[in-house]
Amino acid sequence: MYPAELVMPMKAELTDNGFDELLTATSVNETLKKEGTTLVMINSVCGCSAGSARPGVLMAVAHSEKKPDRLTTSFAGFDVEAVNQIREHLLPYPPSSPAIALFKDGQLVHFIERHMIEGRPAQMIAANLADAFEQYC
Repeated sequence: MYPAELVMPMKAELTDNGFDELLTATSVNETLKKEGTTLVMINSVCGCSAGSARPGVLMAVAHSEKKPDRLTTSFAGFDVEAVNQIREHLLPYPPSSPAIALFKDGQLVHFIERHMIEGRPAQMIAANLADAFEQYC
């Protein structure tokens, strides 16, 4: 577990921009079974989260015509129960943080793993997500 003092500003970067936190396994399951599209950002303390994942997600949401119905986030190493449950919905993909998943009607339709985030600029992450929003939202 990471200390709250470290995590809270990183959480706020998303929650202050319209993302709802998924904090329990129940909230994950209830949210993902809803009709429509749900974006899930598995947030983390790693540098690629700050450098490209969070900024890329925020850019995509701010600048895309089509957007997911719900924007959600959980923090790896902090919101343990929720992240473990999200990862159940991401199988067969291995655990990854940061990671960005788009679900439609409860089914995973687009997934960006950490290895697809590391070393890439936020603009590239945003473009990837914008394409997914155009296709699925």
